[in-house]
Amino acid sequence: MTISTYPWWKDSTVYQIWPASYKDSNGDGFGDIPGIISTLDHVKNLGTSVIWLSPHYASPQDDMGYDISDYEAIYEKYGTMEDMDKMIDEVHKRGMKLIFDLVINHTSSEHAWFKESRSSKDSAKRDWYIWKKPRYDEQGNRHPPNNWMSYFSGPAWEYDEATDEYYLCLFAKSQPDLNWENEATRDAIYKSALEFWFKKGVDGFRIDTAGMYSKDQRFLDAPIVFPDQEWQPSNDYTTNGPRIHEFHKEMFAKVTSNYDVMTVGEVGHCSKEEALKYVSAKEKEMNMMFLFDIVEAGCDTKDRFRYHGFKLKDVKDAIFNQCDFIKGTDAWSTVFIENHDQPRSVTRFGNTDNKLLLFKSAKLLSILQTTLTGTLFIYQGQEIGMTNLPRSWDISEYKDINTINYWDAFKKKYPNDPKKAEELMDLINLLARDHARSPVQWDDTLHGGFTTGTPWTRVNDNYPEINVKAQTGDPNSVLSFWQKSIKVRQFYKDVFIHGDFEILDYENEKTFTYVKTSPDSKAYIVLNFSNENVAFKPLIDGEFKLINSNVDDVKEEQLTPYEGRVYLVQ
Repeated sequence: MTISTYPWWKDSTVYQIWPASYKDSNGDGFGDIPGIISTLDHVKNLGTSVIWLSPHYASPQDDMGYDISDYEAIYEKYGTMEDMDKMIDEVHKRGMKLIFDLVINHTSSEHAWFKESRSSKDSAKRDWYIWKKPRYDEQGNRHPPNNWMSYFSGPAWEYDEATDEYYLCLFAKSQPDLNWENEATRDAIYKSALEFWFKKGVDGFRIDTAGMYSKDQRFLDAPIVFPDQEWQPSNDYTTNGPRIHEFHKEMFAKVTSNYDVMTVGEVGHCSKEEALKYVSAKEKEMNMMFLFDIVEAGCDTKDRFRYHGFKLKDVKDAIFNQCDFIKGTDAWSTVFIENHDQPRSVTRFGNTDNKLLLFKSAKLLSILQTTLTGTLFIYQGQEIGMTNLPRSWDISEYKDINTINYWDAFKKKYPNDPKKAEELMDLINLLARDHARSPVQWDDTLHGGFTTGTPWTRVNDNYPEINVKAQTGDPNSVLSFWQKSIKVRQFYKDVFIHGDFEILDYENEKTFTYVKTSPDSKAYIVLNFSNENVAFKPLIDGEFKLINSNVDDVKEEQLTPYEGRVYLVQ
């Protein structure tokens, strides 16, 4: 394959598809690959140049495909390998590229590797996973090797009675962590999870949990962060570990560098110095990374449901960190405010009190996203302003393993506290991953046109008002505004995609004003994130030319609630 000299991924607009909830073609209630193929023109017409497909691999689906039982097979409800070959071809025919999810911190416990590993302590693949002996207290009671907490609640260790050892599972019990210390394991991962798909023409990967492969081999107890519980966050020993950069450099050298592809790593949290180790071009690890500063605004980074709220200043801090760490370096950044693990942005950062404000604030967020530096990522349904699920829904409507496990642990701890239960439901309704996983609303027919059968999870009640069909061709719709904003971004790419970023009103809790500059251009962006009219007076001198706004009647001296404007400045 010829390696292009210009990194095409920098100017790309990436559209994420989470297959289970995207489009069902056969009425079984699950989205599938033929359903995706049938909507590729919608994705292309948005202004997309790259599709990111979330896990499509063979899987028991305990964690919606992030528990992979075979990297080289397709989950049967999504289709066949022939369907996938056709999708790769159809995406490329439309001039787009296709990247997959690379889930290689762990596999499913149903993967053949793990079945062999757990079969015996003497298995040739025993050390392909992380096995440790139990600890015993003075009374002879068995305990896990340390106090690490699973990201899905409870201990991060599962006992295997047959071999009398625990295996590490930082996520679900059915997601055992691979042992990256073993070179044979790494080589098998590269061959099965990467090379297999690169040879089929896939254009890159979003690398799941990219900072977690290297564990501190001492396996010490984690510090007590949450005194009210036994199990503690293990981040100090499981993220950005001692060999993580060695592993990424090896993966790049052995595999990725041989292809003209893009890689984006899910790292989440790290310092500027640490971030540059991952994505500086000279480091030869990955092209760019996702940092969670913006999507986790107001949340405890170790527990999303420990929520303390945020101010606009916090959002500015997060976006500054997202944009600024690459300034003056050879690194690259990402722009995103939604994905499959986060609630809907218009509910989190906009205003859903009524339809007018919902659509207006969804457009405001579009202006924000399309004027920031880096590669732009859009999540399915974001382009029409899909919202969080209704607060009136019962906990039984939530299907995500993270939500379910958290709720179950809470009920075990507080079995008879309805006040606390309502407070947790408020947080689940605001922050759960389930909100992104509600099916895409295609039209106003039953189940939003997602399926002709019974959907695997309930469609949001507001599908008659918010759907693709209603917004397609409507010049005033959120969808049309996204299309326009992406065109503006691409037309002025030097300043919006590549320009430097400077906040002008950092202390202001109502407006967010910033300047983007390139060698030849300057843009001035002002966003009113309040529910009030705000006086508008430019904070810099120059001749202002309006090139984008989410209102038709722009009053020069006043910003209406959730109004946004983009000016070029001479």
